[in-house]
Amino acid sequence: MSNSELNRSLEAILMVIDEPVSELILAQITETPTELVLTALQELAIEYEGSGRGFELRQVSGGWRFYSHPDLAAVVEKFVLDGQQSRLTQAALETLAVIAYRQPVSRARVSAIRGVNVEAVMKTLVTRGLVEEAGIEHETGAILYATTSFFLEKLGLNGVTDLPALAPFLPDVDGLDEILSTLTE
Repeated sequence: MSNSELNRSLEAILMVIDEPVSELILAQITETPTELVLTALQELAIEYEGSGRGFELRQVSGGWRFYSHPDLAAVVEKFVLDGQQSRLTQAALETLAVIAYRQPVSRARVSAIRGVNVEAVMKTLVTRGLVEEAGIEHETGAILYATTSFFLEKLGLNGVTDLPALAPFLPDVDGLDEILSTLTE
């Protein structure tokens, strides 16, 4: 793999990660010696910093990840806060519904009910102030999540007990009672 192909591959991977990833993992994925990957990452970090980009590549927590440049914190903060006015995705709405009806509930349980990884969606819901940590599950040590007063305010509810019943909104399906029981247990 040429240096340019390696750099492009590293950039593509780093664009989609949620957590810092080690040069060892990047070396395995790109099938490149770890020393070459480390050198490429260091050179990319210097290149980004030298060209005055709005982001930087940093090594933190034993891995590498893109971060917005610290000089632009005010702009990023404004975007994030103003972005709260945008609509939620279908995935976020589904995740929020599971949390609202099952709270307090762990992220793993929400993932099991939805059948997909909900980590990124949970971060969005927490960032938007719709969901918050609500304790620890004693058996597993997992963090439990519940809806916030902001969630109730946005829906015009006094409490979660005012949430509508689910049954009238679901199609007639064999096994519907089993599905409902997993959401309302």
